[in-house]
Parts: sequence; structure tokens; C-alpha cells
Amino acid sequence: MSQTRVLTAVSIGGAIGALGRWALAEALPHSGTAFPWATLLTNVTGCLLMGILMGLMPPGPLTRPFLGTGVLGGFTTFSTFAVETRTLAAGHAWASACLYAAGSVALGLAAVQVGLAGARRRRGVAG
Repeated sequence: MSQTRVLTAVSIGGAIGALGRWALAEALPHSGTAFPWATLLTNVTGCLLMGILMGLMPPGPLTRPFLGTGVLGGFTTFSTFAVETRTLAAGHAWASACLYAAGSVALGLAAVQVGLAGARRRRGVAG
């Protein structure tokens, strides 16, 4: 597999994922001081889809780079999550900032587990 093909797959997937994230942010806009529901939904959904992907990974050398690193990497956003957490804290919305930070991590981990378990159950694999 050439490195150029893998980088192309990641790039195209990343563009698709970033457009999906942008569309969700446009559908659920918020002010800088409001709770960032769009980013939370984006990241938790991305985690769920990553769990499903890992449990149902179809064969092919470009599948993981395109779907995992590309599409889901472009869709989810740690940088926006970090900035929004800081913005909430800077606006003295400490409870919201803590809830957002802890909730994002907990829900993300749970979503990966749910997606993986569901995919494995669908495939008939224990664990």
C-alpha cells in the first residue's frame, strides 16, 4: 500500500468528517457562554461510531485510514472541546465547565463501549 493512497484516503475522509461537524454546529449554534451541545453531540456520536467501526471493521487496507482516522477524526474535535471548556470556565460557569469536561469524557468512553458491544453482538462475537 503506497503512503500516497493512505494519505489521500485520510484527507478525503477528513474533509467529509469536517463537513459533517460543520453542519451539526450550524444546526445547533450556541453563543460562547452557552453550553456547547453541538460539540458534545459530535464527539459522543463520533465515539459511538468508532466503537461500531472497530467491531465491524470491513476488510481493506484503506478502511481504517478513511473511516477512522479520516471521517471520524475530521468529525470529532478535541480542540473545540478544550476551547469551549475553557470558555465556560473563563465565564465563571464552573459547574457547566466541569459537567461538560467530565461528561464528554464519560459519555465518549461509554459510547465507544456501547458501539463496540453492539457491533460484536451483531457479529456474534463474545466480549
